[in-house]
Amino acid sequence: MTNVFDVLIVGGGPVGACAGALLARESSNSRAPMRVCIIEPKRPKMPAVDSPLEPRVVAISRASERVLNSAGAWSRLTGPRIEAYERMRIWHESTPPSKALVFDAAEVGEPNLGYIIENRLLQAALLDEFTAAGGHLEVADFQQLHVGADAVSVATSAGTLSAKLVIGADGARSAVRESVGLTASVSDFNETAIVATVVTERSHEKTAWQRFMRNGTLAFLPLADGTSSIVWSADNSLAAGLVAMPAADFNTELTRASDLALGSTRLVSERFTFPLQRIGAHRYVTQRCALIGDAAHVVHPLAGQGVNLGLLDAATIAQLVLEARAEREDPGALRVLRPYERWRKSEVAFMSTAIDAFDRFLAHGTGPVSRLAQRGLGWVNNSQELKRMFVNRALGVAGELPRAAR
Repeated sequence: MTNVFDVLIVGGGPVGACAGALLARESSNSRAPMRVCIIEPKRPKMPAVDSPLEPRVVAISRASERVLNSAGAWSRLTGPRIEAYERMRIWHESTPPSKALVFDAAEVGEPNLGYIIENRLLQAALLDEFTAAGGHLEVADFQQLHVGADAVSVATSAGTLSAKLVIGADGARSAVRESVGLTASVSDFNETAIVATVVTERSHEKTAWQRFMRNGTLAFLPLADGTSSIVWSADNSLAAGLVAMPAADFNTELTRASDLALGSTRLVSERFTFPLQRIGAHRYVTQRCALIGDAAHVVHPLAGQGVNLGLLDAATIAQLVLEARAEREDPGALRVLRPYERWRKSEVAFMSTAIDAFDRFLAHGTGPVSRLAQRGLGWVNNSQELKRMFVNRALGVAGELPRAAR
């Protein structure tokens, strides 16, 4: 096996695996398919059909569904482990659940508003498609890289590889970003996300439920087996207490925080936590290197847009690299990479600003602007035009889209 590639992707999570699958699949019919490698320390296996669903899930938008279909992975995902959600119900603690802002797929002529999919299932499907399309998966740890005039040399625990272009898809603490000297703004939300699977007294009704509170945001994401995955983004002090509680006490607090929207709740998994940070790379590219996904940007999880933004990054960089190759251009040249940075940085900035505003004024605000934002939920509820605008953003079909997402 050669250790020289056209593109080398560090990180085989859903975003990096998607970029690899798109590049390998789209070039596989050409006379000289691209040599694409993904470095990933551990390859996950597809979960058994009858195994319990995992708490760590992602919400996949319509645009992401199209990208995954273009990458060849969607057919590997459809089945009993994914759940399409048809509605979203969003309300503030100052109003009862019956007064929630409701987005319904039927009202906007869509079959659903998206899908809830286990992270491991998504990653495994994309890596399987990547290797099926001729990509090379290097099961190894990334160690360091050196950018030369004509190629990048990458040292791994299994040996040294080289490529014309390195794509950093190695997460929020990106070693690639640090290695090439790309800096980032990092700030804490002073919140912790608690993730778990719960059983609810009432059916989730294929609905994503979200309540904004003065000390955080609580979301219930519907799962295919009738349970729900919760994402409780709580202020750090509150989260610490919630995690330390016995399960029975946590169940009581969760039921109270949900305002009985789904009746009583009960944990059926462990509680997992992760601190919430806002990260924005000042630059997404440098000579022979581009950042995608969390390596480039991390947003608050309240809108479920993190993976969706990353999949659009993957589709965009893949499109531009393939176009450059068709023109016999060097895929690592800045003239190829800068359009990616301009394209995605502006789209991510718009979404990040909107999400931060929701967190600031709906989840934590108490002043007049916050009260105005809370009343705004009702105004949106009474306007089909505003609803459609928000739904299109949630579906990911607004803005400038790469071909794979159209």
